Amino acid sequence: MTLQEKKISRKLAPQSSARMVETIYGCKWSLTVYQLLKAGVNRPGEMVRQVEGLSTKVLNQCLKRNVEFGILDKHVFNELPPRVEYKVTPFGEKFLAILDQLEALQNDLDAL
Repeated sequence: MTLQEKKISRKLAPQSSARMVETIYGCKWSLTVYQLLKAGVNRPGEMVRQVEGLSTKVLNQCLKRNVEFGILDKHVFNELPPRVEYKVTPFGEKFLAILDQLEALQNDLDAL
């Protein structure tokens, strides 16, 4: 078989999405943040109060990374004292659905 006869090229892993998944799973608080958002807790101060061991500094790093990836949207209100809320973007909804599928796959593997 010559090179010209080959029809399928080598498939490579998607770099950006694989990096996102690795980064999110690498941050031990991201999945907790998603749980909080799903429960309606969308303000950073309330998130810190709800989760034992979560510091403001680490939470802000986690939230910033999620905003950079486009998973979360940050809304800053023009008021005093300052108020910030986070919500999941439409892209984030797709991403979280993939994370749910990965969790289901892990549960299947654990059951074997």
